[in-house]
Amino acid sequence: GGSSLNMAFHFGAPAARELYLPSVGTTHIGSEMSRAPWQDASVMTYDISRAHGAPASAAVEIAAGPKRVEFSPYEINGGTAMAIAGKDYCIVASDTRMSSGYSIHSRNNCKYLKVSDKCILVTGGMQADRATFYKHLRAQAVMYEHKMGRKMSCEAFSQLTSTMLYYKRFFPYYCFSIIGGLDRDGVGCVYSYDAVGSFQRQWCAVQGSGASLIQPLLDDQVDFKNQTVRPDRDLTAEEMVDLIKDAFSSAGERDIYTGDAVDIHVVKADGVTYERFALKLD
Repeated sequence: GGSSLNMAFHFGAPAARELYLPSVGTTHIGSEMSRAPWQDASVMTYDISRAHGAPASAAVEIAAGPKRVEFSPYEINGGTAMAIAGKDYCIVASDTRMSSGYSIHSRNNCKYLKVSDKCILVTGGMQADRATFYKHLRAQAVMYEHKMGRKMSCEAFSQLTSTMLYYKRFFPYYCFSIIGGLDRDGVGCVYSYDAVGSFQRQWCAVQGSGASLIQPLLDDQVDFKNQTVRPDRDLTAEEMVDLIKDAFSSAGERDIYTGDAVDIHVVKADGVTYERFALKLD
């Protein structure tokens, strides 16, 4: 009947199989099937000569019927963002490549938002959502400054970011954020987020397409996980910058969505210093 999926095999040469969609009515005639006269739909033929040991002349005929068309509002534009905190500094870095599939749309796409001299946000993921998200965060930060007469602290901005992401939880921003800066005591802090606003404070974090390549390096060289012997001193900000450059250079060798350049911000009590480090362009 028209409500079931019917299949019939034709014996002899050439061997063939006719497959009709449930939406197309069929009637049985002997060992074959034919469409009902009122369901004279067009038929598409596909060669399945290599399937199930069928002879070279075998084919599948699929009758045209209702088709489901899917649309996704999200797109992965790649890129990698990371942050590392020290006792009196925080380094925030992100690459500048924006891609889609195997195409590079931009080699100079900034992924950071400088909120103040003590707080910087970087994000990996979809460029359109990141731009919209940054626009709303920037507006909220300006309103806070006008109302309170001071810029937002890193702790306050981290809570604002979580609230705005959670507000969009039913249609989330497809971006994954990291906030790096100094807290009220001048100690480096890093906050890492998922798409719906869950976050935690860490000493280091990485998000984006190169995260799986860089995170093991941070676990070993920054967090010293599963190590019985730890170094007797912490890395300086300059040494940590060199580590970040090596991490991005290494990730760019394997991740096609990470490359071109890295924007590096070093946040200290006396201000923010900026450096752009070149990566490979292919």
